[in-house]
Amino acid sequence: MSPLITLMIDGKTMPLRLTLGVLASLEERLGGGTLSAMQDRLKDPSVNDLLLILQALLEGGGATMTLAALKASDIDLAEAAGAIAKTFAGMQSESVGTSGGDEALPGKQNASRALQADGGTPSSLRSGG
Repeated sequence: MSPLITLMIDGKTMPLRLTLGVLASLEERLGGGTLSAMQDRLKDPSVNDLLLILQALLEGGGATMTLAALKASDIDLAEAAGAIAKTFAGMQSESVGTSGGDEALPGKQNASRALQADGGTPSSLRSGG
C-alpha cells in the first residue's frame, strides 16, 4: 500500500494516496487509456492536468472533492507539486523489477512550468471557474 501523503487545502489537511484505482482513473482521463500515453502527457503537464491528478489522489486518500471545488480552493503550488511527486515516488519505491518511465511522472519542475505557462502565480493553484 502506498504511503499516505497530505496536502493543505483551504487550511485543512487532506490525505492523498496513489492506488491502482487512482492510476486507472488517471490513465483514462489523461492518457487516452494507456499508461505510456499518460506518461507522455505528464512530461509537460498543464494546470488542469495537475488538478485532475490532485482530485484523483484525494479520492484515493478517501476525500471527495469536485473538480470545481478544487479549482476554487486555496492550494500552495510548491506544496501541491511536492505532494504529487511524493505520492508517485512512494509507488516507485514499492515497485520491484520495474524500469523506465520515472521521468514522465509529475514533479515540482514540471508543475511549476505548467502553472507559469497557464498564467498562474507561483504560490497558488487558484483558477477561475
